[in-house]
Amino acid sequence: MDMLEIQTPIGAMLAKANTNGIYSLDFAENAEFRVSNNSLLVRLQAELKEYFDGKRWEFTVPLAPIGTPFQMSVWDTLRRIPCGETVSYADEARMLGRPSAVRAVANANGKNPIAILIPCHRVIASNGGIGGYSGGVWRKEFLLGLEKKHSKT
Repeated sequence: MDMLEIQTPIGAMLAKANTNGIYSLDFAENAEFRVSNNSLLVRLQAELKEYFDGKRWEFTVPLAPIGTPFQMSVWDTLRRIPCGETVSYADEARMLGRPSAVRAVANANGKNPIAILIPCHRVIASNGGIGGYSGGVWRKEFLLGLEKKHSKT
């Protein structure tokens, strides 16, 4: 397992990779500084920089999230939400083909191990409100604003 701390405009993030891909990317308020020459982590760092610079909306680094089969299907569904767009938890459950599983879908979103690349920040409340975000609502607002501003250009 390799780890790398990546500085972003919304705080430090700690990325973890194995031979299969990135399996964790999360906000790290008090992470120890780590440097890695793992090619996947170096590539992730470059792709995140391009994302925050408004130059990349699709990530190519391989992902290897770890979760239950249901969680994996929810996270795959999240990856189909276009950049710059939002859906409600109910919409996401319908996209998954499980319209009555709104709470289970929301719970799986909350366990998303790979922030930004698996874009749970694109899911909002059915009433149009911002909803929650494990990294903090202010980060979710920043990410949505960044994507809306740049994804159409």
